[in-house]
Amino acid sequence: MSERRVQKKDLDDAPSPGRYDSPIMRSLKPALAAASLVVTSLVFPGFATAEVKTTDVSTPVDEGRQLEVHATADCRRAERQCYYTASFNLRTPNGIEGFGGDLWAKQTTELRTSDRMNYLWVQWADNPNTVEHNGGSTWLLTTVYFGEGDVDRFRITGTTQPTDWATGQPKLDADYIVCTHVEASIGGRSVISPDACAQARFS
Repeated sequence: MSERRVQKKDLDDAPSPGRYDSPIMRSLKPALAAASLVVTSLVFPGFATAEVKTTDVSTPVDEGRQLEVHATADCRRAERQCYYTASFNLRTPNGIEGFGGDLWAKQTTELRTSDRMNYLWVQWADNPNTVEHNGGSTWLLTTVYFGEGDVDRFRITGTTQPTDWATGQPKLDADYIVCTHVEASIGGRSVISPDACAQARFS
């Protein structure tokens, strides 16, 4: 997996003192600073380093089993990237389970943003049955599964670096959306799940 490194621009454009450095303004600086601190504490009671969103959907397989599909979007400002997880499992009277040897499934995972100036650099954990379709601000990952496995087998995870088309800098003001659905044959029964979609932003 290759990494793309982007150099930061020099944004040191501090304004000159000019008319803001008058005797009156200098005398008001302590009061203004105190007022600013109070407003900041009221509006921003805490600083969140990440926003994690998870969505779950379920579809009946038969009388006792449900196909569950999960999507998670996790954007971390300190790392300037987002993490995603798309997974599915069976829920039975005994709890959450994997699948038996009669499974065939195709999982389609969409990673996108509503900001067309946001280019997504996407990586995912090695999976020989995953095919990518890259569209810049929208990526589609198709993963095919055959046969049995535990819960951890039926998931795809990875990272995304949102990047501004115009500047090449990390784009931290746009949304990040993870949607996934599954088409499966389970014990001879055909099941198609609805989309599970999670939407996050850098917080």
